[in-house]
Amino acid sequence: MPPNPGQSRLERLNNQIRTCARCPRLRAYCAAVARQKRAAFRDQTYYGRPVPNFGDPAARLLIVGLAPAAHGGNRTGRMFTGDRSGDWLYDALFTTGFCNQPTSTHVADGLQLHGAMITAALHCAPPGNRPMMQELVNCQRFIDATFDLLTDLRAVVCLGRVAFDAVLKHYQREGWIASRTLYRFAHGAEHRLTPCKPRTGRPVTVLCSYHPSQQNTFTGKLTREMFLGVFRRACELAEMS
Repeated sequence: MPPNPGQSRLERLNNQIRTCARCPRLRAYCAAVARQKRAAFRDQTYYGRPVPNFGDPAARLLIVGLAPAAHGGNRTGRMFTGDRSGDWLYDALFTTGFCNQPTSTHVADGLQLHGAMITAALHCAPPGNRPMMQELVNCQRFIDATFDLLTDLRAVVCLGRVAFDAVLKHYQREGWIASRTLYRFAHGAEHRLTPCKPRTGRPVTVLCSYHPSQQNTFTGKLTREMFLGVFRRACELAEMS
Protein backbone atom coordinates (compact mmCIF):
# COMPACT_ATOMS: atom_id res chain seq x y z
CA MET A 1 0.00 0.00 0.00
CA PRO A 2 1.45 3.44 -0.95
CA PRO A 3 2.23 5.82 1.89
CA ASN A 4 -0.47 8.28 2.93
CA PRO A 5 0.96 11.82 2.57
CA GLY A 6 -1.63 13.14 5.01
CA GLN A 7 -0.62 10.56 7.61
CA SER A 8 3.03 11.51 7.24
CA ARG A 9 2.19 15.20 7.69
CA LEU A 10 0.10 14.38 10.76
CA GLU A 11 2.95 12.37 12.28
CA ARG A 12 5.39 15.24 11.74
CA LEU A 13 2.97 17.71 13.30
CA ASN A 14 2.31 15.42 16.25
CA ASN A 15 6.03 15.01 16.85
CA GLN A 16 6.37 18.79 16.97
CA ILE A 17 3.54 18.94 19.50
CA ARG A 18 5.00 16.19 21.71
CA THR A 19 8.40 17.88 21.92
CA CYS A 20 7.15 21.46 22.42
CA ALA A 21 8.63 23.26 25.44
CA ARG A 22 7.40 26.82 24.88
CA CYS A 23 5.40 26.99 28.12
CA PRO A 24 7.59 26.20 31.16
CA ARG A 25 4.68 26.56 33.61
CA LEU A 26 2.64 23.95 31.74
CA ARG A 27 5.54 21.56 31.26
CA ALA A 28 6.34 21.72 34.98
CA TYR A 29 2.70 21.18 35.94
CA CYS A 30 2.16 18.20 33.63
CA ALA A 31 5.36 16.56 34.85
CA ALA A 32 4.39 17.14 38.49
CA VAL A 33 0.96 15.59 37.97
CA ALA A 34 2.63 12.62 36.28
CA ARG A 35 4.84 12.10 39.32
CA GLN A 36 2.21 12.62 41.99
CA LYS A 37 -0.65 10.83 40.18
CA ARG A 38 -4.17 10.31 41.42
CA ALA A 39 -4.71 7.46 43.88
CA ALA A 40 -6.98 5.60 41.45
CA PHE A 41 -4.17 5.56 38.86
CA ARG A 42 -1.14 5.13 41.13
CA ASP A 43 -0.04 1.93 39.35
CA GLN A 44 -0.10 3.58 35.91
CA THR A 45 2.66 5.42 34.10
CA TYR A 46 1.46 8.90 33.18
CA TYR A 47 2.23 10.37 29.77
CA GLY A 48 2.91 13.84 31.22
CA ARG A 49 3.77 15.74 28.01
CA PRO A 50 1.98 17.81 25.32
CA VAL A 51 -0.83 15.66 23.92
CA PRO A 52 -0.89 15.33 20.10
CA ASN A 53 -3.82 15.44 17.71
CA PHE A 54 -5.81 12.25 17.25
CA GLY A 55 -7.80 11.06 14.27
CA ASP A 56 -8.11 10.76 10.52
CA PRO A 57 -5.76 12.96 8.41
CA ALA A 58 -8.48 12.99 5.72
CA ALA A 59 -11.06 14.29 8.21
CA ARG A 60 -14.00 16.42 7.13
CA LEU A 61 -14.83 17.14 10.78
CA LEU A 62 -12.48 18.74 13.30
CA ILE A 63 -13.36 18.73 17.01
CA VAL A 64 -11.59 21.38 19.09
CA GLY A 65 -11.46 21.15 22.88
CA LEU A 66 -9.90 23.36 25.54
CA ALA A 67 -6.95 21.27 26.76
CA PRO A 68 -6.09 17.75 27.98
CA ALA A 69 -7.35 16.88 31.45
CA ALA A 70 -4.64 16.50 34.10
CA HIS A 71 -5.65 12.90 34.85
CA GLY A 72 -7.19 12.21 31.43
CA GLY A 73 -5.17 13.06 28.33
CA ASN A 74 -2.14 14.02 30.41
CA ARG A 75 -2.26 10.50 31.87
CA THR A 76 -3.11 8.49 28.75
CA GLY A 77 -1.47 10.54 25.99
CA ARG A 78 -4.63 10.76 23.87
CA MET A 79 -7.11 13.60 23.57
CA PHE A 80 -10.29 13.12 25.65
CA THR A 81 -9.20 9.69 26.85
CA GLY A 82 -9.59 8.40 30.37
CA ASP A 83 -12.02 11.00 31.72
CA ARG A 84 -15.76 11.71 31.86
CA SER A 85 -15.66 14.33 29.10
CA GLY A 86 -14.15 11.72 26.79
CA ASP A 87 -16.92 9.27 27.70
CA TRP A 88 -19.46 11.75 26.36
CA LEU A 89 -17.45 12.71 23.29
CA TYR A 90 -16.62 9.23 22.01
CA ASP A 91 -20.13 7.97 22.67
CA ALA A 92 -21.44 10.82 20.48
CA LEU A 93 -18.84 10.15 17.79
CA PHE A 94 -19.68 6.44 17.77
CA THR A 95 -23.42 7.12 17.61
CA THR A 96 -22.95 9.41 14.60
CA GLY A 97 -20.53 7.08 12.78
CA PHE A 98 -17.24 8.92 13.31
CA CYS A 99 -15.50 6.15 15.27
CA ASN A 100 -15.49 2.38 15.64
CA GLN A 101 -16.25 2.09 19.38
CA PRO A 102 -18.02 4.19 22.02
CA THR A 103 -15.22 4.29 24.59
CA SER A 104 -11.64 5.52 24.80
CA THR A 105 -9.64 4.24 27.74
CA HIS A 106 -5.99 4.03 26.63
CA VAL A 107 -3.89 4.48 23.49
CA ALA A 108 -3.84 0.75 22.68
CA ASP A 109 -7.60 0.14 23.00
CA GLY A 110 -8.20 -0.15 19.24
CA LEU A 111 -10.11 3.12 18.85
CA GLN A 112 -10.12 4.61 15.36
CA LEU A 113 -11.74 7.79 14.09
CA HIS A 114 -13.30 7.88 10.63
CA GLY A 115 -13.58 11.25 8.92
CA ALA A 116 -12.84 13.15 12.14
CA MET A 117 -9.89 14.57 14.03
CA ILE A 118 -9.59 15.90 17.58
CA THR A 119 -7.33 18.75 18.65
CA ALA A 120 -7.34 21.43 21.35
CA ALA A 121 -6.69 25.12 21.85
CA LEU A 122 -3.93 24.03 24.26
CA HIS A 123 -1.98 20.77 24.08
CA CYS A 124 -0.85 20.69 27.72
CA ALA A 125 -3.03 20.36 30.81
CA PRO A 126 -3.15 23.76 32.58
CA PRO A 127 -3.35 24.18 36.38
CA GLY A 128 -6.95 24.55 37.46
CA ASN A 129 -7.95 24.07 33.82
CA ARG A 130 -7.16 27.77 33.30
CA PRO A 131 -4.56 28.56 30.66
CA MET A 132 -2.80 31.89 30.46
CA MET A 133 -3.33 33.98 27.33
CA GLN A 134 0.31 33.68 26.25
CA GLU A 135 0.09 29.89 26.54
CA LEU A 136 -2.85 29.88 24.15
CA VAL A 137 -0.89 32.14 21.82
CA ASN A 138 2.05 29.73 21.94
CA CYS A 139 -0.23 26.92 20.73
CA GLN A 140 -1.69 28.88 17.83
CA ARG A 141 0.90 27.51 15.42
CA PHE A 142 -0.41 24.00 16.08
CA ILE A 143 -4.01 25.07 15.46
CA ASP A 144 -2.93 26.67 12.17
CA ALA A 145 -0.96 23.59 11.11
CA THR A 146 -3.90 21.32 11.96
CA PHE A 147 -6.29 23.32 9.79
CA ASP A 148 -3.70 23.38 7.01
CA LEU A 149 -3.48 19.58 7.18
CA LEU A 150 -7.22 19.07 6.66
CA THR A 151 -7.72 19.93 3.00
CA ASP A 152 -11.31 18.60 2.79
CA LEU A 153 -12.62 20.11 6.04
CA ARG A 154 -16.38 20.77 6.10
CA ALA A 155 -17.27 21.34 9.77
CA VAL A 156 -15.61 22.31 13.06
CA VAL A 157 -17.18 21.51 16.44
CA CYS A 158 -15.97 23.84 19.19
CA LEU A 159 -16.34 22.39 22.68
CA GLY A 160 -16.65 25.50 24.80
CA ARG A 161 -15.99 29.19 24.42
CA VAL A 162 -12.17 28.99 24.62
CA ALA A 163 -12.10 26.51 21.73
CA PHE A 164 -14.52 28.70 19.78
CA ASP A 165 -12.31 31.74 20.28
CA ALA A 166 -9.21 29.79 19.19
CA VAL A 167 -10.97 28.74 15.98
CA LEU A 168 -12.16 32.26 15.21
CA LYS A 169 -8.66 33.62 15.80
CA HIS A 170 -7.33 31.09 13.30
CA TYR A 171 -9.77 32.20 10.63
CA GLN A 172 -9.02 35.83 11.44
CA ARG A 173 -5.30 35.20 10.92
CA GLU A 174 -6.16 33.53 7.62
CA GLY A 175 -8.20 36.54 6.54
CA TRP A 176 -11.53 34.70 6.39
CA ILE A 177 -13.14 36.99 8.97
CA ALA A 178 -12.44 40.62 9.85
CA SER A 179 -13.74 40.68 13.43
CA ARG A 180 -14.60 38.01 16.01
CA THR A 181 -17.26 40.23 17.57
CA LEU A 182 -19.70 39.31 14.80
CA TYR A 183 -19.79 35.65 15.90
CA ARG A 184 -21.70 34.54 18.98
CA PHE A 185 -21.04 31.46 21.10
CA ALA A 186 -24.16 29.56 22.14
CA HIS A 187 -24.89 25.87 22.29
CA GLY A 188 -26.06 24.73 18.87
CA ALA A 189 -25.07 27.96 17.12
CA GLU A 190 -23.74 27.67 13.55
CA HIS A 191 -21.46 30.03 11.67
CA ARG A 192 -20.78 29.55 7.96
CA LEU A 193 -17.31 30.85 7.05
CA THR A 194 -16.18 31.43 3.50
CA PRO A 195 -12.55 31.68 2.32
CA CYS A 196 -11.37 35.15 1.38
CA LYS A 197 -10.19 33.80 -1.98
CA PRO A 198 -12.24 31.05 -3.70
CA ARG A 199 -9.17 28.94 -4.43
CA THR A 200 -7.82 28.96 -0.87
CA GLY A 201 -10.36 26.47 0.43
CA ARG A 202 -14.01 25.54 0.71
CA PRO A 203 -16.59 27.05 3.07
CA VAL A 204 -16.56 25.63 6.60
CA THR A 205 -19.38 25.57 9.16
CA VAL A 206 -18.33 26.21 12.75
CA LEU A 207 -20.66 24.54 15.29
CA CYS A 208 -20.79 25.50 18.96
CA SER A 209 -21.33 23.14 21.88
CA TYR A 210 -21.05 23.43 25.61
CA HIS A 211 -18.01 21.50 26.79
CA PRO A 212 -18.93 18.02 28.14
CA SER A 213 -17.25 18.77 31.47
CA GLN A 214 -18.80 17.46 34.65
CA GLN A 215 -19.63 21.04 35.57
CA ASN A 216 -22.01 21.11 32.59
CA THR A 217 -23.19 17.50 32.46
CA PHE A 218 -23.82 16.97 36.19
CA THR A 219 -25.85 20.18 36.42
CA GLY A 220 -27.94 19.39 33.34
CA LYS A 221 -26.70 22.45 31.46
CA LEU A 222 -25.63 19.97 28.78
CA THR A 223 -27.73 16.86 28.15
CA ARG A 224 -26.83 13.91 25.96
CA GLU A 225 -29.55 14.81 23.48
CA MET A 226 -28.22 18.37 23.23
CA PHE A 227 -24.71 17.04 22.67
CA LEU A 228 -25.80 14.44 20.12
CA GLY A 229 -27.73 17.11 18.24
CA VAL A 230 -24.51 18.99 17.50
CA PHE A 231 -22.79 15.86 16.17
CA ARG A 232 -25.78 14.81 14.11
CA ARG A 233 -25.59 18.21 12.44
CA ALA A 234 -21.83 17.81 12.00
CA CYS A 235 -22.46 14.44 10.34
CA GLU A 236 -24.86 16.08 7.87
CA LEU A 237 -22.30 18.75 7.03
CA ALA A 238 -19.43 16.28 6.69
CA GLU A 239 -21.38 14.22 4.17
CA MET A 240 -22.15 17.20 1.92
CA SER A 241 -20.63 16.87 -1.55
